[in-house]
Amino acid sequence: MDGSLDTVTGVDVSKGSRVRYLIVLMLFVVTSLNYADRATISIAGTPLAKDLGLDAVAMGYIFSAFGWAYVIGQIPGGWLLDRYGSKKIYALSIFFWSFFTFITGFIGNLTAFTAVVVLFTLRFLVGLSESPSFPANSRIVASWFPTKERGTASAIFNSAQYFATVLFAPLMGWLTQQFGWKYVFFVMGALGMALSFVWLRTIYSPKEHPRINQAELDYIEGGGALVHMEQGKAEGAKTNQGFRWSDMKQLLRSRMLVGVYVGQYCITTLTYFFLTWFPVYLVKERGMSILQAGFVASLPALCGFVGGVLGGILSDFLLRKGYSLTIARKVPIVAGMLMSTSMIACNYIGTDWLVVTVMGLAFFGKGLGALGWAVVSDTSPKEMAGVSGGLFNTFGNIAGITTPIIIGYIVQGTGSFNGALVFVGANALIAIFSYLFIVGEIKRLELKQG
Repeated sequence: MDGSLDTVTGVDVSKGSRVRYLIVLMLFVVTSLNYADRATISIAGTPLAKDLGLDAVAMGYIFSAFGWAYVIGQIPGGWLLDRYGSKKIYALSIFFWSFFTFITGFIGNLTAFTAVVVLFTLRFLVGLSESPSFPANSRIVASWFPTKERGTASAIFNSAQYFATVLFAPLMGWLTQQFGWKYVFFVMGALGMALSFVWLRTIYSPKEHPRINQAELDYIEGGGALVHMEQGKAEGAKTNQGFRWSDMKQLLRSRMLVGVYVGQYCITTLTYFFLTWFPVYLVKERGMSILQAGFVASLPALCGFVGGVLGGILSDFLLRKGYSLTIARKVPIVAGMLMSTSMIACNYIGTDWLVVTVMGLAFFGKGLGALGWAVVSDTSPKEMAGVSGGLFNTFGNIAGITTPIIIGYIVQGTGSFNGALVFVGANALIAIFSYLFIVGEIKRLELKQG
């Protein structure tokens, strides 16, 4: 048999275009900027807090502002994606989160109390604007990638959160050191606003993309890609799909999905520790300068990036070897979360380079196990992929509210990060329990009509 003939679809893949790789590259770039803009406040946090006179608890609440809005916006954002499609909604999302990031740089010109109120409001608006982003990523991957490639594609865009730290943390640390914290927001905001226009020229549905050929379309559609999901919506056309609470109740009554939601909350707790308090931990607990923290934070993040890509590759490899979808998705998640618990050992280590090494292992594990969005693409009902992804992200990003605040109180109350690391590591263990004992079989949920 010709090695280029796909055994599932019967399509000669050597004759197919490779447009789906351009699509996932664009998702990777946009998600990198997405996470970089989330992290601006943590990199600029120490000098910003000094200028505004904020203590650890106050900074915890400021860090959480993004999470409040991000959670609130998930279901409406998912509905907008299902209603109008991913292209324009995502473009607006990119533009506005970048605009609000940009104008954050001006708060230093305000009086102390007013600056704090405006800072909280702007971070809230950044979170609200970013809320459609990951449900859109999931929709686009589901429409462009066959099932056996979906784990890798989802891992690639999800691993962008680590690449964002690798690339942008040193840049933001340097900007803060050389020009002041304001320029972190100016530069990152300007980059994002420019990127929103590039997005509009790059993203199309599979059926409407000008560069795709029939061989690639047949291959991805035959392999399970939902190629019709975005069709007709790229120009803003409405569909007849309305939001129904009965459908939402079916999602919430699914033991499989509830287990996935619990697991995602715990995994996202790890994410927000690294996004918000980790650079502060390096400065306050380990005595590093802001510039050093920016560069050092990029090393564990690089490990997370590698782990993130490998997690998707491993999952799809297991799938191709004949293992069930359930095994293929759960093995990297459980193994990765076990590795993440290693961060607790940093409480007993005095050498900085060894702390960075252990955090690198924990970050690698977090990346390896971050397959939640692949699971969402595998399980979401095709009629409401956006809302399903939004609900998943709502549960996950409640951690964006709770994690910064809880850690703020722990640090304020104990004077160290020891309890914070135990708290984050315990969440990794709960994620393991959820996937092993609650989720059960991973499969697409079929909605009951009527």
